[in-house]
Amino acid sequence: MAKGNKQSKEPKGRKITLKMAKLALKLTVDGKRRLDLSNMEIASFPKCILKLCDVDELDLSRNMLKKIPDSIDKFVNLRWLDLHSNQLDHIPEAIGHLQNLYSLNLCNNLLSSIGLPNEIGLLQKLRSLNLGMNLLESIPSSIAALKELRHLGLFNNHLTRVPECLRNLPHLESINLKCNPIPSGDDKGIDPIQRVECLYLVRESCLCASCLKKVKDTRQRLDSRLSRAPAHGRSIFAGLITPNSVAQEDQATWSKESH
Repeated sequence: MAKGNKQSKEPKGRKITLKMAKLALKLTVDGKRRLDLSNMEIASFPKCILKLCDVDELDLSRNMLKKIPDSIDKFVNLRWLDLHSNQLDHIPEAIGHLQNLYSLNLCNNLLSSIGLPNEIGLLQKLRSLNLGMNLLESIPSSIAALKELRHLGLFNNHLTRVPECLRNLPHLESINLKCNPIPSGDDKGIDPIQRVECLYLVRESCLCASCLKKVKDTRQRLDSRLSRAPAHGRSIFAGLITPNSVAQEDQATWSKESH
């Protein structure tokens, strides 16, 4: 009877074996090893994948996970971790040990402010952090230590003001704060460019020839309009190709996953 009660408390879901996990290993275009266990109805973290902890990328998105164990810190080579669309309400402090991580996707979970540890600020190489579609009323002030952060998603949360820790991130290129109860005008101090939605800045070398031609043509039209505008109404953005220009591949992927 006791055994039956114990079994009833165990989360239902698909059981992943080591053989299944090995079959889910993929090689990325840049030669990295990715363990792709996304959308497999997994309800508990598969302990067997600890034997594959040398992978560079781990995708556990679109499952039913409610907890990530402290043993996540065994994946010391991880540069990319995708946990979006699960049922996580807590991220372990051990996340701070993943010092090679440059992309972390926690979008569409059940994370509240107390479920996000300060140790997230230890991820010194992190460039992309997606916290959208959670229950966050605030974020850890330690995020200010993420000096390499380029892209930050905070959309569809419960934020009532722009977090102060974001105002001094030196390399931040894009931030999505849409669908938060933030009073109009509160985000004016985040940078000197006022934006309706998002602004992406890219180097010319990142664009193909046809895209580069399009943005240059657009820039020429904007310059023409500005030259005809009154002097007091002109704005000068040195080195800006065009607002809302083509973003990097990871940003495009992020956008698709978030909708």
